[in-house]
Amino acid sequence: MTGSTALALYITISCLAFVISKIVVSCLLYRRWTRKHKIIQDTLSGGRLVIFRSPTIQSLSSKIFVKKLMELSSKDIIGSGGSGTVYRLAIDDTTAFAVKRLNKGTTDRDCGFERELDAMGDIKHRNIASLNGYYIAPQFNFLIYELMPNGSLDALLHGNLSKVKPLDWPTRCKIAVGAARGISYLHHDCIPHIIHRDIKSSNILLDHNMEARVSDFGLATLMKPDQSHVSTVVAGTFGYLAPEYFDTGKATTKGDVYSFGVVLLELLTGRRPTDELFLEEGTKLATWTCTRKLNKAVDHRRK
Repeated sequence: MTGSTALALYITISCLAFVISKIVVSCLLYRRWTRKHKIIQDTLSGGRLVIFRSPTIQSLSSKIFVKKLMELSSKDIIGSGGSGTVYRLAIDDTTAFAVKRLNKGTTDRDCGFERELDAMGDIKHRNIASLNGYYIAPQFNFLIYELMPNGSLDALLHGNLSKVKPLDWPTRCKIAVGAARGISYLHHDCIPHIIHRDIKSSNILLDHNMEARVSDFGLATLMKPDQSHVSTVVAGTFGYLAPEYFDTGKATTKGDVYSFGVVLLELLTGRRPTDELFLEEGTKLATWTCTRKLNKAVDHRRK
């Protein structure tokens, strides 16, 4: 065998080995993905139900689950925001989920939906609201979340005092620490890192132990590991956004920290950042708090 023939044979074998190894790796990754996801085609509505590794949902009949989804109405609404409407999906007396409906219509909204799925699918943390699956239909998309029995921090802070259990200071501190851990996880431990972009009290949910769960990644932007910001149109909730965000249009982790700082002031004072008082005086919660003595700024309604 000549030298050139041996070299050609070596190159051929190397190429074949490379191709075969790629096929094997792809097969293993696909098998891993299918073990993690349960896909159910709904031929009646033309939709597709994808369930992540959630024993609660996987033990249910897919037909019943989809039927319940299609029967959701205005009486089931438990919240709404810029990224969609949230419904309470009751399967039976003991099983219920929070379902967020995102209407289709624009490419940007569909891309946002895909980003949310990518961001939430693999995230498992005690202070992050878990995404259990999703349903894709021609007219709309549904995100299926774990239902938080104690609702949102916004509702507990600003709800009717005669109907809402008062938040004492130890509980407020516990919520603040839990939310901080969830945000820190998104910023530092997720690959790629995640900028939330809409941190506010209504996006901090509370489980049965009053443990904080950071939720709503409809506006989340994924960062590459070597990036510190993402340039984008200004999005979020007025009163919580960092001042430099309006000037630069750059969403950063520092902007999330600023928004969380506003939430901390909200916990301290019991006032919404969009309080009419601030609008009338042309100020904001941070400025208002700094110009008052501590004993006059703290929330005296609930102790």
